[in-house]
Amino acid sequence: MNDTADAGFARVDTERLLNDLHDRDVNYRPDEVDARQWNFDIHRVALPRERPGPPEEGGVWRAAAELIGDYEFSAPGLVRAVYDPGEPLPGRHMLLEGRFAALRFYFGVRVTSVTDETRERGRRAWGWSYETLQGHLERGRISYEVVKHQDTGHVEFVISAHSQLAPTVGPILRLGWVLFGRRRQLSFHRSCGRRVNRLVRSRRGRPEAAAPKRDRGLVLAPSDARVRALDRVAPHRVDPGLPPTSGR
Repeated sequence: MNDTADAGFARVDTERLLNDLHDRDVNYRPDEVDARQWNFDIHRVALPRERPGPPEEGGVWRAAAELIGDYEFSAPGLVRAVYDPGEPLPGRHMLLEGRFAALRFYFGVRVTSVTDETRERGRRAWGWSYETLQGHLERGRISYEVVKHQDTGHVEFVISAHSQLAPTVGPILRLGWVLFGRRRQLSFHRSCGRRVNRLVRSRRGRPEAAAPKRDRGLVLAPSDARVRALDRVAPHRVDPGLPPTSGR
C-alpha cells in the first residue's frame, strides 16, 4: 500500500475526521427514498468468464472480490478513500475525498451491509454497501458486488445505488451539482467498471499481484493514489452537506 506519509489527504487532519465519523448518523431515512425525487442506478460490467461452477481459486471472481474489499476499484482521479483496515468491514467508516478539477471535498460513509450469498439460479455474490453520513454532499446508499453465474461461468461487477443531493447543500454547490454533479456521478460508475475489468485481467491467476495488506495504520485507497503538489494547495471543503453556519 502507500507509504505512511501518503496514507491521508494533504489539506485536512485525516485521522481526526475519520474518527469523528463514528459519532455521525446516516443522513437519511429509508422512508424518504422516493422514485420521484431520487436517482436509481444500476451499472453492470461483464468481466472475463470462468468455467461453470463455483468461483475458481486465483480466478476472476476472487480477484474482483479482493479489489472490491480493498476499495481498489475506485477511479483515483474522481474519488479516494481513507480507512482503518483493522476495523471490520461491517460497520467500517471511510473518509472520502471527492475530486473535481482543483476542488477537493471531504465527507464520510459507513459500511452498513456485507453480501456473501448464493442466490437463485446459482448466482454467487459477494460485496458490500455503504450509506452516506451527516455532512455528505449526497444522501443515499451504493452497493458494489461481484457476481458469478455458476451455470454459465459469466462473471460481472455490479454497482447499484439510490441517491439525491443533500437538501442542506448551499446554493453555490447546488448550482455546481445541477451543472456537473449527475454527469460526474455516472462517470464514476463507468470508470469503476473499466478499472475493475482492467485489474482483474492483470491479477487473475496471480494472487501475489494483489495489493499487500497493512495490519495497522490508515490506508489511502486505491493503492495507486498519490498526493501531488496540487493536492497541497487545492481549495477544499469539509462536510459540504452541512450548512456553513454549522461551524464544521
